[in-house]
Amino acid sequence: MDIDTSSLDEYLDDEGLDGYAVFADGDDSTQRYLSGFDAPDPFFTVYTPEQTALLTSGLEYGRASKEARGTVDRTSDYDYQSLREQYESRVARAKLQAAFLDAHGVDAVAVPETFPVGAADGLREEGIALAIDTDGVVDDIRAVKTDAEIEHVREATVANEASMQACEDLLDAAEVRNGTLYYEDEPLTSERVATEIEVTLLEHGCALDETIVACGVDAADPHDRGSGPLEAGQPIIVDIFPRDKETGYHSDMTRTFLKGEASETVREWYELTQAAKEAAFAALEPGATGAEVHAAACEVYEDAGYPTLRQDPSTETGFIHSTGHGIGLDVHEAPSLSPRGEELEAGQIVTIEPGLYDPEHGGVRIEDIAVVTEDGYENFTDYPETLEL
Repeated sequence: MDIDTSSLDEYLDDEGLDGYAVFADGDDSTQRYLSGFDAPDPFFTVYTPEQTALLTSGLEYGRASKEARGTVDRTSDYDYQSLREQYESRVARAKLQAAFLDAHGVDAVAVPETFPVGAADGLREEGIALAIDTDGVVDDIRAVKTDAEIEHVREATVANEASMQACEDLLDAAEVRNGTLYYEDEPLTSERVATEIEVTLLEHGCALDETIVACGVDAADPHDRGSGPLEAGQPIIVDIFPRDKETGYHSDMTRTFLKGEASETVREWYELTQAAKEAAFAALEPGATGAEVHAAACEVYEDAGYPTLRQDPSTETGFIHSTGHGIGLDVHEAPSLSPRGEELEAGQIVTIEPGLYDPEHGGVRIEDIAVVTEDGYENFTDYPETLEL
């Protein structure tokens, strides 16, 4: 996959730096993006306007040579074993990385804010000049997706929809006994539904570390994962944000279900949240700001008399989070659809996820995922919005 690093080249030139270095494993999004390689152990990458180079162990060398975006050196190329015999581990590693940088003509590098402090100190001791990328230059590049990245997120969304369908089918098949959902003569729990979601995702090549299946009072906290038996007549927020195991790209979708008949309040919340989502999408286009998209959702709730963080930063009920976020190699990345959201560009992929929360009634949230296009947006999510089951 080709990426546009012209703005990174400009940054390096403006700062008088030779390259951009990352020392992390493949779960680090900056590492995965610049190197094109995924490994479970930390490895060293340096990007320069001329090339990208990786330094890996012999164990990863063969795979990296086939998969990585740049050239690949082995630690043995720099006699790392001898360095380890002569110096303590930290010093040996610093000398190894400094020799690698020198071999690629790099004396001064930018590093992300997440670069390990010990590694940074060691490189400085070896005479390498380091500058911290406080501007998040690579994050800004990653925010605008290539055509290939857009397809990766689209594919993850198809898998996500299959897992949401499995969840809805399980809830729909449950029966109610004394106000509690039962499935196959056992209380249906958040954990059981989450397992069904995870198994379905695995069957579609995706995985996730956790998901949200939060019922009743649990649903009043936007990031409560949920636990225990599910109750009839209570809103159940299901928020699924899987990662494609091959590409590393995420999707994100939320639906709110309720087994039985919803209260007048929950039904009103649901309809308002649908309207807030529609208003946010109506504002979503290149040139608009994330703040404007967020304001569009807030206005729907505020006009109906519900508090928002925009109106009251101390409120603990109502619309108590941002309208959305960027998504890609990270489930939360730039851009932000919040009061601080900056101008949006075509190619950015965002979630739209308004909601209302109050422990007295629970919570309601609906979330779709879309890419900003030259003339508006394309909503990837093709899943119905059904409250009552």
